[in-house]
Amino acid sequence: MAAYEILIADDHPLFRSALQQALSLGLGGESKLVEAASIAELEARLGEKSDWDLVLLDLNMPGAYGFSGLVLLRGQYPQVPVVMVSAQEEAAVVARAREFGASGFIPKSSALETIQEAVRVVLDGDVWWPPQSADVASVSEEAKAASAGLASLTPQQFRVLTMVCDGLLNKQIAYELNVSEATVKAHVTAIFRKLGVRTRTQAALLLQQLESVPGQ
Repeated sequence: MAAYEILIADDHPLFRSALQQALSLGLGGESKLVEAASIAELEARLGEKSDWDLVLLDLNMPGAYGFSGLVLLRGQYPQVPVVMVSAQEEAAVVARAREFGASGFIPKSSALETIQEAVRVVLDGDVWWPPQSADVASVSEEAKAASAGLASLTPQQFRVLTMVCDGLLNKQIAYELNVSEATVKAHVTAIFRKLGVRTRTQAALLLQQLESVPGQ
């Protein structure tokens, strides 16, 4: 079997280790498995090389709002398949993962063999979804519009947006990112234009459309 290069993005070290073990057993020791504990780390890995065979992405990652991490990856790296991995296993969550462009969804409660099967199926170019996850309501038009806007952001603009939504001022964002305040202002202007909003509050409300389950 060919050696695969897979990114494991999850903020829980124990679960990353469990995935490493499952994939090493299922794919053979020659596969390259690289871990990332945040969206920023994941972006750094993708910035170094963009031809990964698969990204396994935890739904609730530092630096992301629900499915915003998935939307960002699909917009910036459409050639890399992304499989969501989550302890939130409701049918509505699985449906949103599908609508926002994931190639599959692995519940964290899955057996070792199930995880291995799901990864193999996606690496073979197919998709993998949990049983009985098909017949659920689709994503709202507002969420689709939010997804399209977010997918057009650059990684740096996405980082600025999440900081804006966390309530940080331009001066604080400039300090965190080690850039000038004028650069942050330019980013914010570009973000507002791409998202079709005029205020920080509107931007935060738009990002909330990408939460795992609406209204929670």
